[in-house]
Amino acid sequence: MPRSRYWLFPGLVLLIGLSAPITAQDPAKDKTDKQDDKAKATTKAPEAAAGDKVDIKWKLEKDKPFYESMTTKTTQDMKVMGMEVKQNQDQTFYFSWTPKEEDKDKNTVVTQKIEGVNLRIDVAGNPITFDSTNPSTGASALNDFFKALVGSEFKLTLDKDMKVTKVDGRDEFLKKLTQANQQMDQLLKRILSEEALKQMADPTFGIIPKEAVAKGQTWTRNSELSLGPIGSYKSVYTYTYEGQDTTNKDLAKIKVDTTLTYVAPTGPEDGLPFRIKTADLKSTNAKGSVLFDIKKGRLEKSEQSLELQGNLDIEIAGMSTKVELKQKQDTTVTTSDQPQIKKSTP
Repeated sequence: MPRSRYWLFPGLVLLIGLSAPITAQDPAKDKTDKQDDKAKATTKAPEAAAGDKVDIKWKLEKDKPFYESMTTKTTQDMKVMGMEVKQNQDQTFYFSWTPKEEDKDKNTVVTQKIEGVNLRIDVAGNPITFDSTNPSTGASALNDFFKALVGSEFKLTLDKDMKVTKVDGRDEFLKKLTQANQQMDQLLKRILSEEALKQMADPTFGIIPKEAVAKGQTWTRNSELSLGPIGSYKSVYTYTYEGQDTTNKDLAKIKVDTTLTYVAPTGPEDGLPFRIKTADLKSTNAKGSVLFDIKKGRLEKSEQSLELQGNLDIEIAGMSTKVELKQKQDTTVTTSDQPQIKKSTP
């Protein structure tokens, strides 16, 4: 059981990194971005009057990439058979997004690439660290797994409503990961289905309304992320347009309210050292905000926090075990014209 827990762990970290809901961007942009924004300040959008509608939509330019960093901080407290287990995670994934030509059906094609990974995980006082920019990172099964993430690419097809309808690159991605850890082959194939990869990418583009909105107007989006033997997450996002940002009229402010429901798996565990029989987990304090750059036509800044609490009934080697869980997750996303990944200093 202890060894199984550690080979399972990288898969769960991967899922958190790729499926974390769209979230916050650090307002401290790099120097180049500030200079670019200052140079374009003379063409800022005028402030909308009360009742005026704003068209919040993506504007993707062929072969012009933009860059994104996603930082997720998770604290987790579990009580298993009277024993308390604490886990802290601090991880950052760096992505690039490059729009390509439209396909024959006029759908938009975008290439997503994982440019880097930086993480620190502490399970019951045992730290695990990895930095893809640091060449001194030691060799181990875990590090080989994380290294396999870097450079992975997906080709996403988006329909007219910016919904992800197709993901190419899954087979190559799974091949890289399972070469790093053969034990996770069946588990990753079930967890990282094509549908799951579409749902993981969808929040990046799915925040926009289908039509122009006025201040105070709301719209919703439903999402279900199925992770095979780990279970599934059903989310309802309610967005409210709150008007233009007071310091930059190009930015549309959007409030995000989220309801998340966890559903226990019904199929076989397939590679897991345990089976989740039942679960009663509820989300609280699930809230966030988005700043969308109307002129650039892309996400500028967003943040989301969520708390999950409840009980699980887990079966290990034929024995049922009650688990009490408390988890808090904060995710931050920053978008930039320039790569955000920084080379580590020795």
